[in-house]
Amino acid sequence: MRTLYVVTHPEATHHVEGLVGGQHDSALTARGRRDAEAIAARLGQMIPRDVEVDLFTSDLRRTSETAEAIAKRLGLATIPLRDLREKSYGVAGGRPQSWLDERFVPPPAVGERMHHDEGVEGAETKAELAHRVYRAVDHVLARDSEHQIVVTHGMALTFVICAWIRMPIEAAGYAAFRSTSGGITVLRDDRFHNRAVVSLNDASHLGAQPAD
Repeated sequence: MRTLYVVTHPEATHHVEGLVGGQHDSALTARGRRDAEAIAARLGQMIPRDVEVDLFTSDLRRTSETAEAIAKRLGLATIPLRDLREKSYGVAGGRPQSWLDERFVPPPAVGERMHHDEGVEGAETKAELAHRVYRAVDHVLARDSEHQIVVTHGMALTFVICAWIRMPIEAAGYAAFRSTSGGITVLRDDRFHNRAVVSLNDASHLGAQPAD
């Protein structure tokens, strides 16, 4: 039996400034910090007391700050994993979203999607993002704790879920599990080792949120 609580970080400065997030190292806003406390409180309600809990986080500032609020509330240590970072948008990271929108080449409806070149220098492909997130999930699952928290980002969440249900990377080109900032997704396996998505992007502990 194992339960993963996958958190997408709450509102960060790039949201309100209209900038491309990705691996641009933005911080939580004042609202984001309040919501991180709400996330921590909800997790405190969801996770049984007196059980071992692992807390993994992307090493970017906005996720680290979210994880720190959780760690303080639940008395945990954080385990940073670079592989949980958001997709890199290369030279677009930190630029106005309009700059990326003018240059972005969307993937085709039919054909190669995982290795598609989006037309932005230095940007990761979906395949590159998927491979490192799958690697991160393998690292998480190598631990024996029955309750684990993973703090990550919106696009990375899709591949956390794909890795959890053991979807082959080459089959994930059309996968998209949409999230809002500060949502909690619950993944659980049972005694038969069936891997379920119990809930997706629950944000009932928060007000209206921007897309991650």
